[in-house]
Amino acid sequence: MENYLPLVVMLVLAAGFVLLSLVTTKLLASARPTPAKSAPYESGIVPKAAPPERFPVRFYLVAMIFIVFDIEIVFLYPWAVIYRDLGGFGLVEMLAFAVAVFVSFLYMLSRGALDWGPVKRLRRLDARDPGRTATTTIRRVGLEGRGDGGQPAQGPSTREVAAS
Repeated sequence: MENYLPLVVMLVLAAGFVLLSLVTTKLLASARPTPAKSAPYESGIVPKAAPPERFPVRFYLVAMIFIVFDIEIVFLYPWAVIYRDLGGFGLVEMLAFAVAVFVSFLYMLSRGALDWGPVKRLRRLDARDPGRTATTTIRRVGLEGRGDGGQPAQGPSTREVAAS
């Protein structure tokens, strides 16, 4: 039982700290909300615009790249310290781990993790069909139920195309 005494003391101290913090907060803190309390605060900078509703997926993909390489470095340091003791087995296992990390990196690249700025926009423009215009789309879809009488600006209507 005496082996568990330090653990019990730490748990009692932690519980006491939590209770003391809660009681102190209830006694000293004001419950009235103010604009200053509800305003976002980061590094003393007052935000000039509302934050976006969602972060873009690229943000998370770049974060995943950092995490993957952080994990790789965490595992490379101990391996580098004792690589002579591990021999060929350690080398094969580290190569297998490096291949797994590289494959995950290639996956993130294929999902567009590092496509930023105008390069992506140019790719999107290149992917468009040059023969497809607003006029050809209107001919295909038609204007029925649009409030302008259902008459297309140019070309035959959907009924005329269906009849022919």
